[in-house]
Amino acid sequence: MFAAISMSRNPREDDSMSNKIPHRIGLSAAILLCFSLAGNVYAGNLVLEAQTMDRSADPCTDFVQFANGKWLAANPVPADRARYGAYDEVTERNLSALKTIAEDAAAGTTKGAAATLVGAFYRSGTDEARIEAAGLKPLAAELAGIDAVGTRAELIAIIAHQHRRGINSVFTFFVDQDAKNTQRYIPQLAQGGLGLPDRDYYLKGDAKTRVIRSKYVAHVARMFGLLGDAPAQARLNAATVMALETGLARASMTKVQLRDPQATYHLMGVAGLARRSGYRGWAGYFRHIGLAAPGDVNVAQPKFFAQAGHMLAATALPQWKTYLRWQLINATAKDLAQPLVEADFDFYGRTLAGTKELQPRWKRVLITIDHTAGEALGELYVEKFFGPAAKAGALDMVANIKLAMRDRIASLEWMGAATKQQAMKKLDTLVVKIGYPDVWRDYRALRIDDASFAANTLRANAFEFARGLAKLGKPIDRKEWGMTPPTVNAYYNPTMNEMVFPAGILQPPLFHVDADAAANYGNTGATIGHELTHAFDDEGRQFDADGNLKSWWTKEDEKNFLRRVSGIEKQFDEFAPIDAIHINGKLTAGENIADLGGLKIALQALKKSLAGKPQPADIDGLTVDQRFFVAYAQSFRENMRSEKLRLQLATDPHAPAKYRVIGPLANMPEFADAFACTGNRSPLRPAGQRVNIW
Repeated sequence: MFAAISMSRNPREDDSMSNKIPHRIGLSAAILLCFSLAGNVYAGNLVLEAQTMDRSADPCTDFVQFANGKWLAANPVPADRARYGAYDEVTERNLSALKTIAEDAAAGTTKGAAATLVGAFYRSGTDEARIEAAGLKPLAAELAGIDAVGTRAELIAIIAHQHRRGINSVFTFFVDQDAKNTQRYIPQLAQGGLGLPDRDYYLKGDAKTRVIRSKYVAHVARMFGLLGDAPAQARLNAATVMALETGLARASMTKVQLRDPQATYHLMGVAGLARRSGYRGWAGYFRHIGLAAPGDVNVAQPKFFAQAGHMLAATALPQWKTYLRWQLINATAKDLAQPLVEADFDFYGRTLAGTKELQPRWKRVLITIDHTAGEALGELYVEKFFGPAAKAGALDMVANIKLAMRDRIASLEWMGAATKQQAMKKLDTLVVKIGYPDVWRDYRALRIDDASFAANTLRANAFEFARGLAKLGKPIDRKEWGMTPPTVNAYYNPTMNEMVFPAGILQPPLFHVDADAAANYGNTGATIGHELTHAFDDEGRQFDADGNLKSWWTKEDEKNFLRRVSGIEKQFDEFAPIDAIHINGKLTAGENIADLGGLKIALQALKKSLAGKPQPADIDGLTVDQRFFVAYAQSFRENMRSEKLRLQLATDPHAPAKYRVIGPLANMPEFADAFACTGNRSPLRPAGQRVNIW
């Protein structure tokens, strides 16, 4: 429901600093802490890395190379990654810090409920001998339940059971705010049930997509073989899965269609769902997930549920049982014995993303813990890696950026007074969360032990499912977070009208209170501006100050806004990063609007913060404005495998990193002025084509 951006930067690693940190914290953790301990570090190095620039490049004609050239040449994609950029650098250091935390918890060095949970979870995931010896035993009860299905009623019951365990067979269920009445939680049903990344992988006819489909079917057959099926039967089962998933894909909305919140809001009761879908088993489904009387339900894609309902009623039970076995093993393979882990990685890592090697087990285990019980891990993380100075500095920057946004709204020539008043109201009521939750999640009802990593993961999924159900009928929890504290990311949630910045994104080299202001505003400031602009992008602007999906625009202002949005869609449609595959301007519109708006707002906030003060001197031969833009570009430095790039272009609402730099800058005369770009060297689009929204 919320939009998010990944922005991160990497500090210059100084090996001498690591000697100042106690050994038990670890080298990577030391890098995160070193700037607060080494008072003599030059502030200009805290965020912007001048030594990674390529000064031989012309900033006007190839700014990405100018800002990042030496880094790009020196940092090829590691074998265990599909891409490597600033985001990944910080994530790697966070993982190393979390490894130390988890190892201390596993050894009993750290005390408390969070440490007990994390320690047991980590021990279960790193006990390779036990995992290999167990084989498929952790799935025995699940497989037996599928095998026992003999009626349509038992079919929907086992689907409900899988949903409660975090396995989204056929469709997806979750609890969230009612988009048009955000003071209440309601059940939500959405399309799902596919093993490939998107519906288009089942339906497109180009050669590369056909090859991926063929490899997917072979992968599914391989997994059935690992479940014990004979080769011929495994191939038949894979064909069954492909046929069922293709049927679901044909009725699924596209990624672009899913971006329209009005198109995914259809409130109805169980009786209405039964009528619309032609399937009578919905009451049984809700009963089996624990909702005897679900009340109003948002059915996001009625067309999809009509198709799913038809298939649930008409497709033979043996075919469904085959599909459910696949869904089970596909969801759990990464937590099981090595042959299953390798097979899963071979398709989803190597084939789809081009990754050469599997990540070490300890990384994979930490990622799983973060995804399933992340606030326990986060509670331990913030004790070591997030202090009050960082929070205060971030809040100060947020305040300045909100003031800059207020100024920009007031000065918009295309928006009338009535709409401006509502925009100001939304801006004034927007909530900001920094660092970590005020109230930590209570995991006392979650049983985690040393016995089975896969069983722990399934129980953690079940805990989260039950936690979601428990929200129904209760007041909105405005203290809840949608990301864990170590996450190097941020998000805006329109139904809460809030933007959230975890501790992981608010530390060196992403942000430091003593860093050069221009660099701080160019990276973290642009991140804050980006999330703030999401409140007013083509999706966010449809939600009012209370988070309700309700128009607050005059017809004329809406028309003016949409005309400007079409301009940024057309601009990004022109970019073709690989194999003549163009960026989808409609799919990426929200992120592109937020990138451009966030950068403009951050620059204006920087100017306001420096007003009335002595202007900062040049640093590393760069003026204030130049440092601002270089820091922004360095946040998007990234090398990526071609397979991953194709996957991103097909499925991701974010444009590839390079274009998130050159796209906004082509609309900003401030950039051309900063680097004296004139004539044929100017990167600016013609004046009549430049996009200026917020």
